[in-house]
Amino acid sequence: MKHKVLGVINLIHETDELERLTQGRCLATVPFGARYRLIDFVLSSMVNSGISNVAVFAHTKYRSLMDHLGSGKHWDLQHRQSGLFILPPATDDIQEISRGDLYHFYQHRDYFKRSSAEFVVITRSHMVCNIDFEDVIGFHIEKGADITVVCKQQNDPFSGKARKVKMGDDGRIKAIQDHYGRMISDTTSMEMYVMRKELLMELVETSLAQGHDHFVKHAIFSRLDQLNVYGYQYEGYLGVVNTLASYYEHNMNLLKPNVWRELFFQPGPIYTKVKDAPPTRYSSESKVKNSLIGNGCRIEGTVINSILFRGVQVEKGAVVKDSIIMQNGQIGLNSHIHYSILDKDVRVEEARDIRGVGSSPFLAGKRKLI
Repeated sequence: MKHKVLGVINLIHETDELERLTQGRCLATVPFGARYRLIDFVLSSMVNSGISNVAVFAHTKYRSLMDHLGSGKHWDLQHRQSGLFILPPATDDIQEISRGDLYHFYQHRDYFKRSSAEFVVITRSHMVCNIDFEDVIGFHIEKGADITVVCKQQNDPFSGKARKVKMGDDGRIKAIQDHYGRMISDTTSMEMYVMRKELLMELVETSLAQGHDHFVKHAIFSRLDQLNVYGYQYEGYLGVVNTLASYYEHNMNLLKPNVWRELFFQPGPIYTKVKDAPPTRYSSESKVKNSLIGNGCRIEGTVINSILFRGVQVEKGAVVKDSIIMQNGQIGLNSHIHYSILDKDVRVEEARDIRGVGSSPFLAGKRKLI
């Protein structure tokens, strides 16, 4: 990276409609793709782009976040002066925690002021993509933009919830949805923003002084006529994962080889917390087709078009089809699992028949016994 850049992953008030999957964890640490967490994608993109100073603004239910990220060593961020910083709310007061992200940025303003970085990249955690932020910053400088918004143009509607934006022929952002309304546009904001650090601090202080504390709504949306806000068009794969339908869809898309290769290896690899486990064992009676299987599993039954996380056991006669089985799940003898999402440590007893539908998969919470 030619320029000094701060990375900020903003978890404050992320839209979350994953039901029981986020009952005990924040959206950022929802398991994805047999061994990853949602936050791994944007964090790995930052690291691959040469951003070595990253702050994660935690909000609620962040115990699993701290456990997953640790010191940042799995992303090579365990440095003394730069590295990974997890910044939880500065107070336990419920009213203070419920305030907008600008307020939380202000509470941790020392983090920004102590850095010599010129630019800040602010993202969310639920955009599953593999992006080169160095290209985005190059675009930002070339356009002379005050703020650059990373966007994705797509005719088909996203199954997740995302803001629509309208862009002019010159690439400037003309309008941004206040929330997730009915704006007619084929361009979606990826909730990724590039600006100079000094401008961010100015927007934080000015907005708060006016009684406003939401980053997009108050600092950007209300100043579109005052600032040069440009849209950078991202061309790669994007999964907006903040609803149950989008979670299921984008997990299943990983079974397509072209999606897998693009998302996990281009332009750089996706890293995650490493957990050593033995290889998966397949019995002579097992049948596995078009599936993604994590380490440490034991497969004696049939697995078709499914994703199995580490340590899953599928007993003899059991059939798992079009489903997502998270870590240490147990599927009993002769049970059938179809169009289902089973969270960690779910145990299905013998001869059970569990079925959802593609548009509404069956969901079982952590440690459930079925």
